[in-house]
This record gives sequence, C-alpha cells and structure tokens, in this order.
Amino acid sequence: MAARSLAIALAIALAGCGSRALPMRPSARSFTPDDYPRLYGDWTRGSNEFAFDRLEDVLHVTATFESWEFRWAYVVRYAADYSLATHDRTRLLRSTLADAQERHRFFVTMVGNRYRESDLTDPGSAWRVLLVDPAGRQTRPVEVTRLRRPGAAERVYFPSVSVQRHTFRVAFPTQHEDGTPVIAPDAREVVLRFTGAEGTVDLRWELDPSAPGEAPAFAGAD
Repeated sequence: MAARSLAIALAIALAGCGSRALPMRPSARSFTPDDYPRLYGDWTRGSNEFAFDRLEDVLHVTATFESWEFRWAYVVRYAADYSLATHDRTRLLRSTLADAQERHRFFVTMVGNRYRESDLTDPGSAWRVLLVDPAGRQTRPVEVTRLRRPGAAERVYFPSVSVQRHTFRVAFPTQHEDGTPVIAPDAREVVLRFTGAEGTVDLRWELDPSAPGEAPAFAGAD
C-alpha cells in the first residue's frame, strides 16, 4: 500500500513538473523522505509526440535527470524506505555524488510506434539519444543500459516504468575530450534529444546558473 501511495504521489508530481529553474552546481542539501516526489517532478520531463501527417504515435518518452540535487533526494528516500544505518546512507550518498561529477545520468522509459525499434541498445533502433547544450553542441552517451526487468525500487521511484515501455539508464560524460564541460556553469538549459528518421523529440530542463554551489566536505544527509 505504501509503495502504491508513493507511485500515485510521484505521478501527481510529474504532472506539474518543470515549474522552476534548476540548480546544477554541487551544494549540501537538506531533504526529508517526503521531499522525493517534488524533486522527482522537478527533474523529470515527458513527451507524447504524435505525427498528425501520418496519424500515428511517434514516441512516448519520460526521462529523469539524475542530477546532484535529485541524487541527494533519492538517497534520503531510499535510505528511509530500506532502513539503512547512518553510515550506510552516507556511504551511498558519497558514492552517487562522486559519480555525479563524472557522469550526467538519465533514467529513461520510452516506446515508439514499433516496440522492437524503440530499444536504444539495438543497432537497428529507430532512435538515437543525444545531450544538447544551448549552443547546439551534441554529446553522445558513453553508456546505454537496458533494464529488462526493473526492480521494486525502479518501479516505485520512477512511476513511468511500464511493461509497455523499454527502460534504460543513459550516461553522458560531464566533460568533452577537450576538457570543456558538457553542461557549462552558465548554461540556462539542457536538452535530451531523441532523434531518427521518424522525427525528433526534445526534453528540456531549464537551469539556474546563478544558484550557489559548493561541494560539501562531508556528504552526510539530514
């Protein structure tokens, strides 16, 4: 019952997502487990694209940007649900925040008008995924992993998971090969682009470059 209630709350939060410009810079956060639905909504975008000229669905896609802020809220909720000891929660938080410095990660569920062609890990997929900055520079993922059987945590914390959709974890580098950031500190938006012969679908996150930030010396959670 608790899991079902959380899923409903997350779905409601998603319906109103994207209401604020989002902070990208690392900084200490203070969340409670009940904050997770709000943060999930803030960092999740979705699209149900329809081709009117062909009278068919093009792509149903939902993506959660697993940013520094989102990861912090996720760990607080996860630790509470699984009754993790303080040191285990801190270890998990430290690990995921360290990874956030190396990878921009997205949790993606999607299906196009042909289920088999919607698998991003299949060489014959109808779609490719890119991260696009405000200047139009495109970055390809360094990792795309398909979750064939999402577990309880994925099903509850990411309510777009469905047997009708493929589920993926998609990772991009935080830096280009020339050392420049993939998402610049002054960027005001970032786009996750799904593109192919059938069309292009952009999921857009508005960012707040003025938000203060400083990585905490000790990654504990309140």
